[in-house]
Amino acid sequence: TNQWFLPAVRGDIPPGCAAHGFVCDGTRILVFGGMVEYGRYSNDLYELQASRWLWKKVKPQAPSNGSPPCPRLGHSFSLYGNKCYLFGGLANESEDSNNNVPRYLNDFYELELQHGSGVVGWSIPVTKGILPSPRESHTAIVYCRKDVGSPKMYIFGGMCGCRLNDLWELDIETMTWSRPETKGTVPLPRSLHTANVIGNKMYVFGGWVPQSTAGEISAPDGEWKCTGSFSYLNLDTTEWIGLISDCQEDKSNLLPGPRAGHCAVAVGTRLYIWSGRDGYRKAWNNQVCCKDLWYLDTERPQAPSQVQLIRATTNSFQLKWDEVPTVEGYLLQLHADSPVPTVAGIPGTGIPETSVLSSQGGCSLHQSPQSLPSVPYPEMKMDHPSQANNLIPNNVQVALSSSSKVEGKEKVAAPENKVTQETMKNHADATGFKESNAPSILPVCTSSAQTSANVGELHDLDKQSVNPDASVSSTVSSTQTMVTQQAVKTESSSTNGAVVKDETSLTTFNSKSEAAETAYVMPSTRVSTGQTNDSHSSRAPQRPLAPVKARDRRWYDVGIFKNNSAVVSQFYLLPEETMNINSKTEGADVPDYRLLKKQDLFPGTVYRFRVAAINGCGIGPFSKISEFKTCIPGFPGAPSTVKITKSVDCIHLSWEPPASPSGNILEYSAYLAIRSTQLQENPSQLVFMRIYCGLKTSCIVTAAQLSNAHVDYTSRPAIVFRISAKNERGYGPATQVRWLQ
Repeated sequence: TNQWFLPAVRGDIPPGCAAHGFVCDGTRILVFGGMVEYGRYSNDLYELQASRWLWKKVKPQAPSNGSPPCPRLGHSFSLYGNKCYLFGGLANESEDSNNNVPRYLNDFYELELQHGSGVVGWSIPVTKGILPSPRESHTAIVYCRKDVGSPKMYIFGGMCGCRLNDLWELDIETMTWSRPETKGTVPLPRSLHTANVIGNKMYVFGGWVPQSTAGEISAPDGEWKCTGSFSYLNLDTTEWIGLISDCQEDKSNLLPGPRAGHCAVAVGTRLYIWSGRDGYRKAWNNQVCCKDLWYLDTERPQAPSQVQLIRATTNSFQLKWDEVPTVEGYLLQLHADSPVPTVAGIPGTGIPETSVLSSQGGCSLHQSPQSLPSVPYPEMKMDHPSQANNLIPNNVQVALSSSSKVEGKEKVAAPENKVTQETMKNHADATGFKESNAPSILPVCTSSAQTSANVGELHDLDKQSVNPDASVSSTVSSTQTMVTQQAVKTESSSTNGAVVKDETSLTTFNSKSEAAETAYVMPSTRVSTGQTNDSHSSRAPQRPLAPVKARDRRWYDVGIFKNNSAVVSQFYLLPEETMNINSKTEGADVPDYRLLKKQDLFPGTVYRFRVAAINGCGIGPFSKISEFKTCIPGFPGAPSTVKITKSVDCIHLSWEPPASPSGNILEYSAYLAIRSTQLQENPSQLVFMRIYCGLKTSCIVTAAQLSNAHVDYTSRPAIVFRISAKNERGYGPATQVRWLQ
């Protein structure tokens, strides 16, 4: 939401402090030391449980081989595993806080944490090699290569009477200090900068640097200034790469301004930079503080999960996919099995009913939370620093933007409860877009503070209502006859494959990735029970498909969506002259959907879907391909408003009857996912046993049946049920319910 809020904290609230150590371990935060007032430093340790906003002052045990850390500021405090590593800082030798006698430190401590909450105590590790020189206001990060597995701590820069730009490495396993040799241009000496690890790169931004690169840059009485320069160190090759130099002009305010004492945090592959100060103004007799929030997208986003079906109707799909962190939107495309008409002449002018990100394929530029016309990012290179538009190498895209890049309204159609069941297949990634590691820096507009609200979770509730609109749906072709052990292609975001078991028979469901708390899944069109009069069969005329020409086999844009869900009833047709493009090519722009005609979905038609995430660096790779079929009219809908009531020795399932376009509901079936040897061989393929068949809209699940239940761990642990209805046409889609444990 990009909205600040002020949490109502309680407990042992620490005093305000500056230049403290700060680490985040899951949902708890540890704060150590800092300056509580001028000349008076702290060595207190506080823990904040952010899930409850509860502060607690903790008292770690003193080390067995020395004294605990003295009060200090400007130290580094780094987390790796269950240990924090404290290095250096600045202490006051004088007992009188008004008489500050600075002492730079290079001591090294290890703090062992307890799991979840609390600490064990301090220790002073025995290290080998030469210790880094004393310093404060430096940075320290921990990095572990995937192929080597030995964690290293890197210390860069700081202050010790003069600014530093030396790099030190500590092998945490062997506790050996060393100075790695680096390649490239080392950043200027600096202090009060930030360093963050994303992937195998340490990004260094800002800080105090020399006023001029000429002369004695390390002289204690030299002139210093704040910088907005930006570099990274490749931690695998130890090569420095400059992204933004200190001498660059930024007349358009497309880059974060010079600053020191700011904070920076990495979220996924995005780096956020907040606040800081830009030097000292004698005329104002104070420091100039910044109040802006920026972020840097360091690479294109990863591919989302496969598209998952929530609900299908005769002419629409309700879809979702797993959210990708720190993205601006998602490009959804479909591929139709049946021929799609080309568009000749003047394209239509219909307004897209999806949330459109930008008509040019880039993020919109914003000066405030209000939207401005869409403008593509400028490309900037560092090859010619003298040119204002050539700032960053590797086509780094830089733009001023608010947090919300997507305009328009998303069409939400009331889905019909008529679903037949069809397929989802795994395909290789087909990106169609050029990969880039180019970062993109954008400021974030935020809202003012608001109070926080509690958000509840559904776990083992005595009574639980499930809204089928938030569930996952699958369809089975009504023309396909099911037999024992025959694989049935399905799509459900709630089952990684399923088998329906009714007494001695099995019917297989192949599907993908878990998503919501409930799901619609068709159990089968026929489950053999050994009695011919008990087969769940359905018959419907097959819709003939015309031969598909090669040129018609292409991907069409459904639109760009801000959120990870969409209601799809139409897609966009490209003009006839562009139909020879089989898929989006390198450098292709997202078209202006307002100029394109739209095509409605047809009943009983198979459509394939893929989705890609978008951030400031561009469009990432597409997901694996999912395949769904629109419904054939006449089948009953999925049961809704499923409730689970728990008692001592059983649970009670109840549901609301669905709409039935073709006659009355003849019966309901309920299924329970059970443990099976087949699950051990293929954990992604659930096995279901029918536990109820009858006319009532409720049933009892006994303790004996529950004892055989499979607990699904694809997301949160849950027992899985499915409920479906049958009319004279056959069984419709099932509602799948995940009962959280």
